[in-house]
Amino acid sequence: MAVDLLLGLQWGDEGKGKIVDVLTNNYNIIARFQGGPNAGHTLVFNGRKHVLHTIPSGIFHEDAINLVGNGVVIDPVIFKGELDKLEEQQVDYRKSLLISRKAHIILPTHRLLDAASEASKGKAKIGSTLKGIGPTYMDKTGRNGIRVGDLELSDWKEKYRALADKHESMIDFYNAKIEYNLEELEVEFFKAVDILKSLKFIDSEEYIYQAQKSGKTILAEGAQGSLLDIDFGTYPYVTSSNTTAAGACTGLGVAPNQIGEVFGIFKAYTTRVGSGPFPTELFDEDGATMGRVGNEFGATTGRPRRCGWLDLVALKYACQVNGVTQLMMMKGDVLSGFKTLKVCTKYNYKGEIISHLPYNIEPENVEPIYTEFSGWNEDLTGMSDTSQLPKALNEYIEFLEKELEIPITIVSVGPDRKQTIFRQQLV
Repeated sequence: MAVDLLLGLQWGDEGKGKIVDVLTNNYNIIARFQGGPNAGHTLVFNGRKHVLHTIPSGIFHEDAINLVGNGVVIDPVIFKGELDKLEEQQVDYRKSLLISRKAHIILPTHRLLDAASEASKGKAKIGSTLKGIGPTYMDKTGRNGIRVGDLELSDWKEKYRALADKHESMIDFYNAKIEYNLEELEVEFFKAVDILKSLKFIDSEEYIYQAQKSGKTILAEGAQGSLLDIDFGTYPYVTSSNTTAAGACTGLGVAPNQIGEVFGIFKAYTTRVGSGPFPTELFDEDGATMGRVGNEFGATTGRPRRCGWLDLVALKYACQVNGVTQLMMMKGDVLSGFKTLKVCTKYNYKGEIISHLPYNIEPENVEPIYTEFSGWNEDLTGMSDTSQLPKALNEYIEFLEKELEIPITIVSVGPDRKQTIFRQQLV
């Protein structure tokens, strides 16, 4: 059986968690393949809001196995907090949650390094979530990291001490004023590690291989968004992992020829958290309305998201890089009430009209060129069928499909799992 992928196509926060939750009934295994607790996947059902950071979004389905893959970095403290909330909701996660031995662990000193590095940058800071993600991936590529499998070894605490001591000397190097008590942080950390060790650790690449051979259906869940990819995103304002389709191969051990459907998730407009270029960003009442109606605040950080019109140049780029086979449009309901909608279809790049994403999209180099559409006033949140959608919205969707040459199979009209319209049968 091929492994299907679900990815964000913008700067994250597209609504991936909801769609994973909606699709989980079609899959035996949900596997998270990259990123860390800087992700915030929000799910709404039965009148309750649930936010996950590291645990796959299929955890609320009794029959689904949820796997944290080798490409993920795990903060035991944050992970314990997620488990505590699942216990409060009487979710029996012990039988359905598996952890790859090759996943790397975020130490307290990784978070401190993150804070020191960001503080030292001053105005040039990149907008880090300060979760220790970058320093953990740096240790991974520097071959210094501690992995989940190390927790099964008798000398893992010695390895921890050596790495933590190294980190403290690096913190001093930054000469940034951050206050911390490492002993207190370590008490919390080691308690959380004990909880993590109570879960089932597996050799995940072998597990997935055998699951495929036995006919199990697998959905790989991405975090963040394609424009935050360490290689293909708006560098350096990116995350520290490969958020694109290739990341599923390295983050789970899945061969490229075993990839099936690639579901691309995007908002009907565009948002971004933190620093970095954003060609279609709005600074007027339209942008403020998007943020207010869309409740655009980070699920992990609470930071307000910057809002703007849909950038089709960037979206087309993300579709190409990922090999997207089906599109799913989120938050169409947020655009209700706008008299006119705009979509960026080309850039004026240093005086040249282009339709591809260039190396640099800083505002001094790029000016968006828009196509305008009529808006709609209807409240979409109670609609359940394509026949109910406003004519103007259908025209908007059809234009996007024509430009991207990819079908839009799902339109989300609200945060609840029930507020999901299937425009056509998923392959």
